Amino acid sequence: MSQIDAVIFDIGNVLLTFDYFIAERALVAHTGIKAPPSLEELHPLRMDHETGRIPREDFVKVVREAFAHDGPEDHFMELWTRIFEVNTQMVEWARSLHGKKPLYLLSNIGCIHHDHIFEEYEFFQSLFVDGIYSYKAGVMKPERRIFELARTQFGIDPTRTLYIDDLVENVKGAEAVGFIGHHYDPSRHDLFEAHLGKLVF
Repeated sequence: MSQIDAVIFDIGNVLLTFDYFIAERALVAHTGIKAPPSLEELHPLRMDHETGRIPREDFVKVVREAFAHDGPEDHFMELWTRIFEVNTQMVEWARSLHGKKPLYLLSNIGCIHHDHIFEEYEFFQSLFVDGIYSYKAGVMKPERRIFELARTQFGIDPTRTLYIDDLVENVKGAEAVGFIGHHYDPSRHDLFEAHLGKLVF
């Protein structure tokens, strides 16, 4: 069994489930355009936003233009950020560890969604000691450098730290730096609970 002294959580599809198509459908319904911008058009822009290569205001301007959104920016932001739901089972598990083990966040995320979820969900403020976010770090998972940054910034021993992520490539990236990785499926939290039996907290 592996001894666990700390836990690092991904955010998307671990603590919160999300669906970008909720925002897409809402914007299309509002603007009346025949079809949303293509994934090929928006994906590189989102990657630039999530690594801090494009300022918030430029990202918002381009996405609004792509969807032909000409209403108030606040309205756009409301539609763009309402894509999350709390994964209650994982959040409650994190709460059960709070004060017993240090908990951290490591997420590929842009400043817009980061600011929104920290305002919307109190547990991001109350449960976690520290976090690394791709838009601030200038690097995204699964690149090795972001996991090395987590190791040094958090001051943790990777061999005694559980890392939880919904993407296999990110788990492998963490394991390459020595972390104990777990590939998480939010629709099968029972599998995660079963896996906990192999760990010592």
